[in-house]
Amino acid sequence: MRAYKPKDNVQAKSYYSDRFFVKPTLQRKSVYSDSTLSNAYLSLKNKVEISEAYIELDHLVLHIVPQDNIEAIKHLRDICAYDFLMELSAVDYVATRGGFEVFYEMLSTSKRKRLRVKTFIKEGQAIESVEPLFRMANWSEREMFDMFGIVANNHPMLKRILMPDDWTGHPLLKTYPLHGDESAQWYEVDKIFGKEARDVIGPEIRDAAAIDRYDTTRFSRLGHEVPFGTDITDGKEPDTPVRYQEEGGVQLFGKKLVTPFDEIEPTNLEERR
Repeated sequence: MRAYKPKDNVQAKSYYSDRFFVKPTLQRKSVYSDSTLSNAYLSLKNKVEISEAYIELDHLVLHIVPQDNIEAIKHLRDICAYDFLMELSAVDYVATRGGFEVFYEMLSTSKRKRLRVKTFIKEGQAIESVEPLFRMANWSEREMFDMFGIVANNHPMLKRILMPDDWTGHPLLKTYPLHGDESAQWYEVDKIFGKEARDVIGPEIRDAAAIDRYDTTRFSRLGHEVPFGTDITDGKEPDTPVRYQEEGGVQLFGKKLVTPFDEIEPTNLEERR
């Protein structure tokens, strides 16, 4: 058994150098290279402080302080005609910057232009809800709270939306284990059968790639399948012939479409068809 290593800060102390993909830097253009986007930038600049602005992949990207998110979104909606809030979420930069980048993706259906408003909040810092401006933010801010633990102040019903209400932790944090923590492994067992059944059932296997050679139906053991419910606790492999398809081949309307394959008697082609 491997020695236990503390996992208090696995994000800062990565065991593998290639654990996280680092995307290549995209080309950034001046905001004045597009007249329509530059007008939105100049208009918003008179209302809130913009620390950085550029065009990336035909998107106008604006960096603001978190305290101005309501005023900025409202101005872009009412004055600049960006009438559609397409998405809002966050990115975990806790290990490198000590917080989260919150972004708002907006679309102007009349100008056919997109822009993205970005702001940065420290870990544990809350941000004002934009749900009064765009109703779609209701579910998106709940998902941001559920996955990252970011609180949106004055949200009408800030509760988990994907995970159960009593779930422990926030799954999209980079410090969250890929297969879930200990409470995740026992969650369904405790809920359905109770903690007293832990020794009988065992923890949930959360690794999607895990293969149990003694599973009930033996799907992963070609040629060693057993009938459902067969006792295989002795570990003996049944003598089952390998079959890759139905007995007698595949037939349709009385015609044989595929002849049965027998690996013991292979057929060699004499010449290329």
